[in-house]
Amino acid sequence: MAKALYIAEKPSVAREFAKALKLDFKNQDGYMESPEAVVTWCVGHLVTMSYPEVYDEKYKKWSLATLPFLPEEFKYEVIPGVKKQFKIVSGLLNRKDVGIIYVCTDSGREGEYIYRLVERQANVKDKERRRVWIDSQTEEEILRGIREAKNLSEYDNLCESAYLRAKEDYLMGINFSRLLTLKYGNAISNFMGAKYTVVSVGRVMTCVQGMVVRREREIREFVKTPFYRVLNTLDIQGNPVEGEWRAVEGSEYFNSPKLYKENGFKEKEEAEKLIQKLINNKEVEAWRAQVEKIEKKKETKNPPLLYNLAELQNESSRLFKISPDQTLQIVQELYEKKLVTYPRTDARVLSSAVAKEIHKNIGGLKNIPSVKHFAEEILASESYKTIARTRYVNDKQITDHYAIIPTGQGFSAIRSLSQTSLNVYETIVRRFLSIFCPAAVYQKINLITAMERAEDGKEKFFASFKILLEPGYLKVMEYSFQKKKAADSSGEEKEGSRAQSCDAEFIEKLSKVKKGMELPVTSLKIKEGETQPPKRYNSGSMILAMENAGQLIEDEELRAQIKGSGIGTSATRAEILKKLVNNKYLALNKKTQIITPTLLGEMIYDVVSASIRSLLNPELTASWEKGLNYVAEGSITPQEYMIKLEHFIQSRTSGVLNLNNQYMLRSCFQNASLFYKPSKKKEGKKKV
Repeated sequence: MAKALYIAEKPSVAREFAKALKLDFKNQDGYMESPEAVVTWCVGHLVTMSYPEVYDEKYKKWSLATLPFLPEEFKYEVIPGVKKQFKIVSGLLNRKDVGIIYVCTDSGREGEYIYRLVERQANVKDKERRRVWIDSQTEEEILRGIREAKNLSEYDNLCESAYLRAKEDYLMGINFSRLLTLKYGNAISNFMGAKYTVVSVGRVMTCVQGMVVRREREIREFVKTPFYRVLNTLDIQGNPVEGEWRAVEGSEYFNSPKLYKENGFKEKEEAEKLIQKLINNKEVEAWRAQVEKIEKKKETKNPPLLYNLAELQNESSRLFKISPDQTLQIVQELYEKKLVTYPRTDARVLSSAVAKEIHKNIGGLKNIPSVKHFAEEILASESYKTIARTRYVNDKQITDHYAIIPTGQGFSAIRSLSQTSLNVYETIVRRFLSIFCPAAVYQKINLITAMERAEDGKEKFFASFKILLEPGYLKVMEYSFQKKKAADSSGEEKEGSRAQSCDAEFIEKLSKVKKGMELPVTSLKIKEGETQPPKRYNSGSMILAMENAGQLIEDEELRAQIKGSGIGTSATRAEILKKLVNNKYLALNKKTQIITPTLLGEMIYDVVSASIRSLLNPELTASWEKGLNYVAEGSITPQEYMIKLEHFIQSRTSGVLNLNNQYMLRSCFQNASLFYKPSKKKEGKKKV
């Protein structure tokens, strides 16, 4: 009888498949076998692309004469450190008694690539192959994945996209790193006082480096501009209320060039003049403001969308000050321990199929004491039954996997988790439960008052107040690891004042205020503010900026609307950032997670800017990623993509070879070096 072979990406995953199959497996060297099936594993990548010198010995020495390097056919080889496991897997794939192969590597482009490289190198022929595509490692999901496994050929386009991504990174890395090192390495080394410098360049890596350097230079060049706001203080039944003056229509200063925005002046003297006009030689006791308008409305705030990897990395950076790479490691651990679903996802919604069974996930969370009552309330109210009709379920927004959610299983592994892992798990659990809860409801009151000027006319002051009426989903979001903090009053002065938080008693007093009433004004004052420079990226905001093709969009609703192909993928962004830090092109403050460039990173930025500027363009880098998605969808052929890629490399290489701008770069290096203390240690050898 022909056996089924299951091939996973890691030994731990292979063991989960073996458990789910419930067969009498015996451990062998590098695999497990029962009378009916064999389960084996890769250990990550077993096969890789060969170095250029494998094609021809002449490529071993870096030389401008051998560029660009564009092989007609790419060569691959087994990675030396894992030859033994490759030999075992290759033997199993070609065993005569194996009739069907179940591909169980990670369900994504990289997992597809890992298996296809092995199959190709092992020269597997005439075997039925099926692709297991799962969203978690629970027993039910594994068995469903096996039961519904599709023919591997249905994933051929994804496979082609994976091969192209690797070829693209390989060709750009080898050609441009050699090209720029040979052309500009000496200029950098001479300036740094080093023996030599390798200029490491990558399709995504260099673009991200450019984003950080550009932001740093924007901050340096930023000139703070002071502005002056005029505020009045009203007395409402003994409660002081602050109003902000704005130059709206009817104001003497409407559209005046003296203004900074509509709520402040460029010069303090102008603010003082306005106050004098409003006082008009009256004593404080005679100062009055008339109520022009009072608006009352209820505002609702819906639960946020679920986590994808980028959103979770951003949140973990903010809450726990951990890097995106650490977050990925933690959520991967949670996935392998069956606690959450597949982490490398771009989607922030559920599929309609999952929505039908979601009560199982909720029910499982009754095993967690801190959220047990929320899970019970949701099940009792049956709010989960209507989730499919909400924005949290959308099949069109899912490519490979739905959002990261708790499975409602795997609780035996909780004791083995670190405190940080537990905290990350709690954020996933609470975000998930929140989508089944009602919106938070606020009562908002806007108060507009007017004070008369010395001349005819009035100037208007604006105040707004907000109180939480119904907490709704916010009850679920009270993390056990986070103390309630006072509202952060730091940062720049906003051109529009925020709503002031208040209590129910004050709202009651405010509700008695009517249009036309006169209110005492106890003070008129000037508040000085100043414009603020752009913020530096932190590790989390950088991941979001990469997801949104270089745009740091902090409003999550807007992010959801404009989401497209970003820079890199959810699976690779953390690794790219880590590589830039390891290369010493960027510095990451572990306490704050703030990212800044190094002097070497700025110098390489200047080199790229003066030679292959397009590598620094986030939109262009994102367009390459979009092209790979088109290949995966079957919209364009791999040949079309490859022609464009080779043309890009040829044209950019030719352009750099014709440049003679090394000496010019010295002034750029000099300008950058002014912002760095001289290093006592010389820069040593840099790895590509």
